[in-house]
Amino acid sequence: MAKKEIINTEKAPAAIGPYSQATRVGDLVFTSGQIPISPETGEIVGDNIQAQTEQVLENLKAVLEAGGTSLDNVMKTTVFIKDMNDFAAVNEVYAKYFSAHYPSRSCVQVARLPKDVGVEIEAIAVIGE
Repeated sequence: MAKKEIINTEKAPAAIGPYSQATRVGDLVFTSGQIPISPETGEIVGDNIQAQTEQVLENLKAVLEAGGTSLDNVMKTTVFIKDMNDFAAVNEVYAKYFSAHYPSRSCVQVARLPKDVGVEIEAIAVIGE
């Protein structure tokens, strides 16, 4: 059985509960959901969904890089949004972070997210592709 490695970086917000920023098993990295918290201040970033989505993706990028991979190697994301009316705005920012070979994705509206943010994104990525 492959050994689980815990991924942690100061370039993304610290976990706000009993979980890791990400775990690595073999050639796979599984991130926890990232929300729009500044790793420098610990405060929510952005007064609109676009700014929040950008911070979420910057946090996700930092965690993936700490795990030895990148956004280019993401195979699957799950996007949680508080309001499905924000779908197009989230997509606009999301498309700037992923190449034309987009990862698989699920997007769901949820009743509430941690710290009442508007968006949270988690990912599964491969290493070395």
